[in-house]
Amino acid sequence: MRKIFIGLIAFMGLLTLSGCQKKTQATYLKTPYTRNEFVMGTTCTLTIYDKGKKSALKDGFAMIHHVDAEATLTRGGSVLDKINANAGIKPVKVPKDFMPLLEKAYYFSKNSNGSFDMAIGAVTNLWQIGLPGARVPAQSEITQALPLVNWRDVKLDTKNNTAYLTKKGMRLDFGGIAKGWVADKVREVLRKDGVTAAIIDLGGNVVVMGHSPLGAKRDWHVGIQDPTAARGTAVGTIPESNESIVTAGTYEQYLISHGHKYIYLFDPKTGYPYDNNLASVTIVSKNSVDGDALSNAAFDKGLKDGLQYMNAKNSQHIQAIFITNDKKIYLTNGLKKQFKFDADSGYHKGNF
Repeated sequence: MRKIFIGLIAFMGLLTLSGCQKKTQATYLKTPYTRNEFVMGTTCTLTIYDKGKKSALKDGFAMIHHVDAEATLTRGGSVLDKINANAGIKPVKVPKDFMPLLEKAYYFSKNSNGSFDMAIGAVTNLWQIGLPGARVPAQSEITQALPLVNWRDVKLDTKNNTAYLTKKGMRLDFGGIAKGWVADKVREVLRKDGVTAAIIDLGGNVVVMGHSPLGAKRDWHVGIQDPTAARGTAVGTIPESNESIVTAGTYEQYLISHGHKYIYLFDPKTGYPYDNNLASVTIVSKNSVDGDALSNAAFDKGLKDGLQYMNAKNSQHIQAIFITNDKKIYLTNGLKKQFKFDADSGYHKGNF
């Protein structure tokens, strides 16, 4: 049995490429083309198995850098920076190819009733978790910021390609959706380049393209990371092809202050990081941008409401895995027959 482990940097998810050692098709490589770069605040890795498609790595990273220049707040001068700087002042013209990302963020903010809120930036900017200036802000600062967190105060004009934040001090933060958006864009680029088997790993936002090169119609085996163990330790696996797998968890980016752990996922209603017994939420979907936003939305809703929310999306071929701090795993209906528990993990199926 051959296995290749690929660590996911941001959320420490895990991909396992496994299968019996059979002769691979002539168009696929035993040793794939791989390239790593630190972009968008995380390590991004592209792995291509198609013979003769090494140049596609360059094209894929060109797309990553393009979106990074427009959607990352820490760079300075990005489209988001310009929108935030003009909050309460005037609408900002945005590039035509950037407008669909704003529309997606607005859609999921509305669809989740604010569980995913594109205007969370006033809060995340206070905490700075994951950055050198991370701190626990004063309650007075959080109280002042909360009225500025409301997706309804974001005005998008798709006809003129403008975005406007109606209150001064509002801030967009696309940390919960931008990587999913760019993962989908990279997949489009690779397909145009003729790539049929690849892994796109953007620090926790993973897309598996095509089927595993180990055999015809063989699925990739995707391992779900144990939130309490070393990277590369799975609690179970699911077989997937042509899917996106996105995990939001409590175990990668966090701040320890006075013995208390503050994670990087924020409740838009309180302005504080979540503390709801969830250790991670993994979304399996066709599009990574959907998984990115929904993993945050489901985390906000908590276990019971989150499961109900995600089960309602079964018709859209979107599934979820919830792992709790007390080592229980809860699955949406579409994964109950697919998920294989690791008997040695110490985790068990959860029931209400």
